[in-house]
Amino acid sequence: MPIYVYWGEDDFAMEKAVATLRDRILDPLWISFNSTILSSDQPDAAITALNQVMTPAFGGGGRFVWLVNSTVCQQCPDNILAELTRTLSVIPENSWLLLTSRNKPDERLKSTKLLKKSAQEFREFPLIPPWKTELLVQSVNQVAETVGVKLTSRGAELLAEAVGNDTRLLYNEMEKLRLYTKNSSKPLDINTITQLVRNTTQNSLQLAAAMKMGDTPKALSILADLISAAEPGLRIVATLIGQFRTWLLVKIAMESGERNPQAIAQVAEINNPKRIYFLQQEVKSLSLEQLISCLPLLLQLEVSIKQGSPEVPALQTKVIEICQVCQGQR
Repeated sequence: MPIYVYWGEDDFAMEKAVATLRDRILDPLWISFNSTILSSDQPDAAITALNQVMTPAFGGGGRFVWLVNSTVCQQCPDNILAELTRTLSVIPENSWLLLTSRNKPDERLKSTKLLKKSAQEFREFPLIPPWKTELLVQSVNQVAETVGVKLTSRGAELLAEAVGNDTRLLYNEMEKLRLYTKNSSKPLDINTITQLVRNTTQNSLQLAAAMKMGDTPKALSILADLISAAEPGLRIVATLIGQFRTWLLVKIAMESGERNPQAIAQVAEINNPKRIYFLQQEVKSLSLEQLISCLPLLLQLEVSIKQGSPEVPALQTKVIEICQVCQGQR
C-alpha cells in the first residue's frame, strides 16, 4: 500500500527522504493540484489527510499527502483510529500518504500496529551517537559516494571528527569539497580537508580535555571560541557526553582489572583498540567517582537546553561545575 511512516531526530536525512519520495510521486506540472501538506496542530489534520488521500489525482503523476509532526503513533483518539481502519486498506494506488514525526512510534498502540502492518515503508532516521565513530565514518563514506567525492580512510575519519552526527553539515561540507576538487578522480589529501572544513567537534574535544584537567579558565576560553563560531549548544553537549562516556567506560574496565586492549575497546565501543593506551593515560588522573559524577551534570545540561534554558549561561555553569569535580583528589 502507498503508505509511508518516517520518524527520528535526524531532520535533514528525513527531509531528503521526503523530497526524494515527493519528486518520485508528483508531476512538476500538477504539484499545486496533487500535493497537500498538513501540520498536526491544524484542526482535524489527521482526518483531513485521510480524506485528501482518497481523492483521485488530477492530471499526470500521483497524489501526495503529507501529515507533518503526526501524533497518530503516540496518541490516537478513537475517531481517528476508526477512520484509519476504514481508509488505509482502500487508498487508491495513485495516492501516497506520508506521516512524519520526531518521536518514536508507541508499539503498543493499535494505530501504530495498523500503520506498521499497512505501510510500504516504516522507517527510522536516528542520529548516530557521537561516540559511535565507526558508524560516523561509514556515514561520511556513504555521503561521499553519493556526492561524488573521493576520500582516503584517514580523510573520512577526519571529516567524521569535524562534523560529528550533523547530517546537514556533512552534506554542506561535502558539497564544498566537491566544488573545490571539480570532480577530480584523485582522493582528497588531508591538508585540503583540514583547510576547508571547520573542525568544531575537535574543539569540543579540546573543551572536554580542559574540563577533565579541571582547568576552568582554559575550558571557558575554548567554550567562548565555540560560541563565537556559532557552534550549536546541543552539539557541544553531545560531543562532551560522548567523550566523558568513553572515559568512564575505559575507567570502569581498568578498575575491574581488565588489561586486554581489545576487551576494553569492546566495552567502550571503540573501533580501534590502539586508542585504548592513550585513553588509559587520559583517565589516570581521575577517579571513577569523579567520572561518574560528571555524566549526570552533562545530562542535566542537555535537558535544560532542550527545555529552552539560555545556552550560554547553562553551558558556562556546567563547565565550571565539572571542572570543579575534576579538580578534586589531585
